[in-house]
Amino acid sequence: MKILLIGASGTIGKSVANLLKDDHEIITAGYSDGGGSVDLGNAASIKKMFEQVGQLDAVISTAGVANFGAFETMADDEFQLALNNKLMGQVNLVRLGRGYIKQGGSITLTSGVLSRQPMQGSVAVSMVNGALESFVKAAALEVDAFRINVVAPIFVKETMAMMGMDTEAGLSADDTAKAYFAAVTGTMHGMTLDAPDYL
Repeated sequence: MKILLIGASGTIGKSVANLLKDDHEIITAGYSDGGGSVDLGNAASIKKMFEQVGQLDAVISTAGVANFGAFETMADDEFQLALNNKLMGQVNLVRLGRGYIKQGGSITLTSGVLSRQPMQGSVAVSMVNGALESFVKAAALEVDAFRINVVAPIFVKETMAMMGMDTEAGLSADDTAKAYFAAVTGTMHGMTLDAPDYL
């Protein structure tokens, strides 16, 4: 398959690329590096990316920006960043990319466990994660030319270690990548794939 991987230079993205690269053609894209440049917060940038890469069997997004912060102190622009980038950026991958996905192909987005298991400071992240999961479920009712799913990772051990956190409750990036592999190679449609379920 010819697969466009957005966010390939990130911790999860690198593991997804490593898992798929031996059997599939991987085209990478990211905000500042990778094979191509894309700004998820800019619809014109997303459209240009698809025009450059052409027809695809699958798109995987492991990208999207949303800030943590206390509800009482989060400013409008912090909420807007989450809405414009992680939410609408990935929604636009489906809206603008649908004409580039071959019949029977797939688009896989990324939400996160904080949609259903929020924590203090996760209000913006939880908001957009939940919206993405609802979007995928609803959009799948109207799209039958290709499959749409969303992977919900839990905290990644490598990131937790970098932040000085206890990694016991986390999942490695390599194990997280298995959910993306399942989404691309499986038959599910309109589903949220919780990463720990695909070990």
